[in-house]
Amino acid sequence: MADDDFDISSLASFLHLLPAQITKLAERNKLPGRRVGGQWRFSRPEINQWLEERIGVSDDPQLAAMEINLERVESSSAEEIQIAMLLPVEAIAAPLNARTRGSVIANMCELAANTGMLWDPGKMAEAVTDREAMHPTALDIGVALLHPRRPQSSILGESILALGITGQGIPFGGTSGLTDVFFLICATDDHQHLRILARLSRMINDPDWLASLRSAADAIDTHQLIASRDEELSE
Repeated sequence: MADDDFDISSLASFLHLLPAQITKLAERNKLPGRRVGGQWRFSRPEINQWLEERIGVSDDPQLAAMEINLERVESSSAEEIQIAMLLPVEAIAAPLNARTRGSVIANMCELAANTGMLWDPGKMAEAVTDREAMHPTALDIGVALLHPRRPQSSILGESILALGITGQGIPFGGTSGLTDVFFLICATDDHQHLRILARLSRMINDPDWLASLRSAADAIDTHQLIASRDEELSE
């Protein structure tokens, strides 16, 4: 097993659950784990994907509770995630000039590199492409939450986001139909990734706000909409 795999105790801390709850979930095949030498072990990438799938189907109160739990796990003094702070105007393209999955991923990574915090957009694009081949991140609402399978901390100065909105939807894998809104999550560690994912999922959970995002005039207008949504979620 990998050195960074979870055992019962460390996974309970990571998910802010009791060890007995972790054991029960594992024994009922509700968590992706396996026994090694009679002890439960859990792969960190598989747990992250399990959490991502839960986030994808949760309603807003559940997402809010998950966001709070993830803040508690990271630190008793962790600051609330603000999408607008992680997504500067220079990392927004509205519209995004891309018509294929490959060009979307490449252009999104170049957008993230505009911040100066992503040092190797080609390597990030390769990691995101590999993640999409495993399991597409496109949602039924026409939004994709792009990210690598594992944090690429060696090529990141800090966690950042990028956003691209295409003029028309394009096929992006899975059964979600066409996708026209693309967020790229570049996090420096697993906890930060999941906290960003939970917050971002809450943000796009409002269909009226999402419609306004799609009709935004430019990158500045788009950023203002995101900042306003951040304020709503923080109230």
